[in-house]
Amino acid sequence: MSLNLIKLCVGCESVEDLVEWIDMRLDQRRRAKEPVEQFHTTRMVPTRAAELCDGGSLYWVIKGSVQCRQRLLEVRPFVDGEGISRCHLVLDPQVVRTEWQPRRAFQGWRYLPTKDAPADLGKGHRGISDMPPKLRQELTELGLL
Repeated sequence: MSLNLIKLCVGCESVEDLVEWIDMRLDQRRRAKEPVEQFHTTRMVPTRAAELCDGGSLYWVIKGSVQCRQRLLEVRPFVDGEGISRCHLVLDPQVVRTEWQPRRAFQGWRYLPTKDAPADLGKGHRGISDMPPKLRQELTELGLL
C-alpha cells in the first residue's frame, strides 16, 4: 500500500504559481544540459521511502489548504557541499489538482496515509477547479465544497 507526504508550498500563492515555477525550473535545467527532472530538496530523509515510491504522492498545502499533488518517483538521499545530509524528492512534473483540505501550518513534511488524502478533482469537477481561489477557499471553509 502506498504512502504519501504532505508539505507546505512556501512562496506559492496558487497552484498556477507552482506550475509556473516547475515549468521555469525544468526549462532552466534543459538549457543548462542537466537532467530534466523535477525534485524538491529537503533536509530530512523519509525512512519509509519504498512505500512512498510505490504510488505515493507529495501533497502541497497552498495558502492553508491542500490543493494539489505530484506523484513521488524516487527518494534520493545525498550529502551537500557542507557535509549535511539532504534528500531530493524526485517528482512527476504533472500537478494534479485535488479537493481542498484545510491544514494548519507545520514545519518540514509529514506522512499522509492514503485514507486521509484528499481526492483528485476529476473531469466532473471542472466548475470547481475554475472557481477563483478566494471563492473556493471561502466555500471550503464553510464546508460547502
